[in-house]
Amino acid sequence: MAEAATPPENPLDTAVIEDLMRQQGEAMQALFAPFLPTASTPLPNLATDPAAMQHWGMSAAKLQKMWLDFGAEQAGQVEPVLARMADPARWTALFNDWYAAMPISQTETQAKLWEDGLELWTSVLGRYGIGPAAQASREAPLPRKDRRFADPRWADQPWFALLHQTYLLIAEKLTAMADEVKGLPPERQQQVQFFTKMVVDALSPANFPMTNPIVIERTLETHGENLVKGVEHLLADMRKGQLTHADPEAFELGRNIAITPGKVVYETPLYQLIQYSPSTETVLAVPLLIFPPWINRFYILDLNPKKSFIRWAVEQGLTVFVVSWKSADASMADIVWDDYVMAQVEAIDVVRKRLGVAQTHVIGYCVAGTTLAATLALLARRCEADKVRSATFFTAQVDFEKAGDLKSFIDDQQIKMLEGMVTDGYLDGRYMAATFNLLRGTDLIWNYVVNNYLLGEDYPAFDLLHWNGDTTNLPAKWHKTYLEDLYRDNRLVMPDSLTIDGTPIDLRLIATPCYIQAGREDHIAPAESVWKLTRLLSGPWRFVLAGSGHIAGVVNPPDAEKYQFWRNDGEPTTLAEFVAGASETKGSWWPDWMAWIRESDAETLPAKGKRVPGGRGDPVIEDAPGRYVKTR
Repeated sequence: MAEAATPPENPLDTAVIEDLMRQQGEAMQALFAPFLPTASTPLPNLATDPAAMQHWGMSAAKLQKMWLDFGAEQAGQVEPVLARMADPARWTALFNDWYAAMPISQTETQAKLWEDGLELWTSVLGRYGIGPAAQASREAPLPRKDRRFADPRWADQPWFALLHQTYLLIAEKLTAMADEVKGLPPERQQQVQFFTKMVVDALSPANFPMTNPIVIERTLETHGENLVKGVEHLLADMRKGQLTHADPEAFELGRNIAITPGKVVYETPLYQLIQYSPSTETVLAVPLLIFPPWINRFYILDLNPKKSFIRWAVEQGLTVFVVSWKSADASMADIVWDDYVMAQVEAIDVVRKRLGVAQTHVIGYCVAGTTLAATLALLARRCEADKVRSATFFTAQVDFEKAGDLKSFIDDQQIKMLEGMVTDGYLDGRYMAATFNLLRGTDLIWNYVVNNYLLGEDYPAFDLLHWNGDTTNLPAKWHKTYLEDLYRDNRLVMPDSLTIDGTPIDLRLIATPCYIQAGREDHIAPAESVWKLTRLLSGPWRFVLAGSGHIAGVVNPPDAEKYQFWRNDGEPTTLAEFVAGASETKGSWWPDWMAWIRESDAETLPAKGKRVPGGRGDPVIEDAPGRYVKTR
């Protein structure tokens, strides 16, 4: 009987490991070899460069191991937020609806696209001495420009030039088709236009490693390490169910963001009330109460000392209070819009009682501004309007007829879909974050896919982006009725259509002096929509159109010397009339607002007693920024 062969003591000896790594490295390298002419780094010969072979092999092995580990980790434990957001049926239905509305399948449309494509390819290839237009110079500009393809490497080689130029042609044609679709209701056409933009943004060749010359070159230079780091970022985001925009370790509440000194002086299950310590010897007699949106954290107004509106307002001699809303949990399952309006009424009364004053200035930002309008109407109907000296609205809508791209997400089908995402009576804030990211997909999604997933770059330490990713959960009942009553049915502008705490509200009753700020480039609360509030008020108002958008248009400190704002002190009846007759002022609108506040009441008094929170005989709950802003 023949003797059995004796197996080696270690089947995976060094030679075997090296051979496996060489095979993985060669396979990975082969993916990028066809694109070598785009790269400044020469492709090494793995047979004669063992170090390069090992480097490529290690990258391939790391990638394989990370995916295997992630798959094992997530087996049977897929996070609901990811599973629901990535539900193929949802996106397939949206795509099918979009395709049915677009004239893509029409013969004449396809023929025209083919004709335009041939003309483009002839022009582009001629730039490189190819084809009938070969006399053209390589210095000649490419037909279409886009900042995503500004890097010279997109034009260095004919393949990448042809690729991105063809993409831009198709994107241009699809966008035009969406704009020209006939026979659809305005809301449906807006959805078609928005979904077209989503499709176009997603299909950019910049978003894929094998069609992006910058990614290819980085991969060859690092022997795949950029992809390893990028997959680490991707898997981390998949685990938390949210796209990361900023270094998650760079900021800490109370340490380097939200650091304006103050105390939590009042608390309910729905909000904390923060009072900030004065920095001037005297303060204005009438305090300021700020209502930030509860769909975000309040510290957008207190990012850091240079950007902080709160700190700046304190330095102007205002006694500043801010409401810090609690992120929703199961205990808030029955919270509705009435509760937020009545919370604003309560906070106004708490401030008045605490300081012994008859009135307070108030600010409402975004959705809290919408609610503030309802609050003022409620107080007016109850003959209590004199509790508020003035009201300021930051990018707030009350008439939702032209509410921008967000309306693309609001119809019966999508509201029903949102109901299916509710957990324990609240909507996970990551859904809202994803929605707002989609409104600016190129900047807030695909830019980070390329930089962080494909190029493997480190996340920036940027406080605004950190805040943008600091999501807040929403009470499901409130969210549903808000979308239906305001965005879908536009009931807030219908007199007495809505009731708060049993009282019908009519915005036409508001006689409180109002300062209304809108952002010229705001994609969340378009200026035209914000302007509509002026058509409803019965009291005096000032409208200011600020440069930039929903955030930068508001958070624009004077020292930054950025942007501009426009005022028109005439009597314009439309935004177009306002713009036509407006005067421009460089820089921030904050000083204009502060002058308006002082015009309403310039009385001052010493900054002592309850004007200094936490002083002798003034028990407080805790230091600012408080617990609620830290709850997740």
